[in-house]
Amino acid sequence: MVELVLRSRRVVTGDGERAASVAVEGGRIVAIGGHDDVFDTAVDTDLGETALLPGLVDTHVHVNEPGRTEWEGFASATRAAAAGGVTAIVDMPLNSLPPTVDVEALRIKQAAAEGQTFVDVGFWGGAIPGNADALPALHEAGVFGFKAFLADSGVPEFPPVSAGELHAALHKVPDAQFVVHAEDPDHLTDLSGSATYAQFLASRPVEAEHAAVATAIDAARRTGGRVHILHLSAATALPLIRNAQHEGLRVTAETCPHYLTLDADHIPEGATEFKCCPPIRDAANADRLWSALADGLIACVVSDHSPCTPELKRQDTGDFAAAWGGIASVQLGLPVIWTSARSRGYSLADVVDWMARRPADLVGLRGKGRIEVGADADLVAFDPDDTFVVEPARLHHKNPVTPYAGRKLTGVVRTTWLRGHAVTGDSARGRFLTRKDA
Repeated sequence: MVELVLRSRRVVTGDGERAASVAVEGGRIVAIGGHDDVFDTAVDTDLGETALLPGLVDTHVHVNEPGRTEWEGFASATRAAAAGGVTAIVDMPLNSLPPTVDVEALRIKQAAAEGQTFVDVGFWGGAIPGNADALPALHEAGVFGFKAFLADSGVPEFPPVSAGELHAALHKVPDAQFVVHAEDPDHLTDLSGSATYAQFLASRPVEAEHAAVATAIDAARRTGGRVHILHLSAATALPLIRNAQHEGLRVTAETCPHYLTLDADHIPEGATEFKCCPPIRDAANADRLWSALADGLIACVVSDHSPCTPELKRQDTGDFAAAWGGIASVQLGLPVIWTSARSRGYSLADVVDWMARRPADLVGLRGKGRIEVGADADLVAFDPDDTFVVEPARLHHKNPVTPYAGRKLTGVVRTTWLRGHAVTGDSARGRFLTRKDA
């Protein structure tokens, strides 16, 4: 007897896409059989041609609670995640107050999240100047690693580290993974007065990413530590990462839906909802990111869900100098990527690899992001052929600001299951994940 059986002509496993049945008991996948295999169960659902995917894993989400809960909160962020087929997120250590830079701050954040999570939630710690001695205890408390900025983060309580401070932090917790916002401040230009998108883009050139990626790689080389480059925008930095990997260094990189699918040359005048750091670059740059993703040089695609209030986006003035930099997309990442991926000849199995298995592997969650026996029954019914137009008012994240407004996307999430239970938004069944779950 099993609790639940889901059948589909398009089940996406590690072996590709096939007709199959998936049996669930105790929150885990206990069997994967042929499409017509018979199981003793009270609930047997045939999805037909609707695909069955593993729940996505998004390792780059800014929830902002506590402290800036008007920007986003655990309830709204995790509802949005579930609506987008994401069943596990890892929360960034900023822009909450206090930032997650010591064990006490982690406990405050977990207390704020308690009972509000509709998907599973893990946490990154933060490395800032002066907190190196706090990192071992924070790592032991279960954070998945440490985020560091090499340039201004945008909030004063989370200052950037120097190259020397990054080296010192890596030495302090040699087994930890460090995830790095890689822009070099010496290559960034301050914007004075109102700025257009073209001026904003020019103020954050590819050289800023090159220099910071080189700094992060040098830290990995000198310490033997693990370094992951966050939200890579500049494709011209890819050879640095490839050379580091060939050298045997533990260096990886990610990118985001907006860098793969949006184009600097087609950002409307004053459309500050497109502002993020590093910036969105041109279409040729995106093509190179797609190629690097396909050949495995870029490890995964994650949202960098970074919301704020509409007022902070300065949509009233269209001023890219003053607007907050961040794109809220945790609910839309799957259809955004699938829409572009299928047009480029990639498969659903490719998208699952980039957005489920690989980010789960990045943080060591071997029971997430895959349909296989023993894995958590985090599953998504996804219609890969249906279309919809993005209406901001229908999004679940707290402030409905998105650069995808009005865009027609392909692929609709029908149902998301967390450990075998359909996520309806009525019952918060999410659990806290720690490094010790890996």
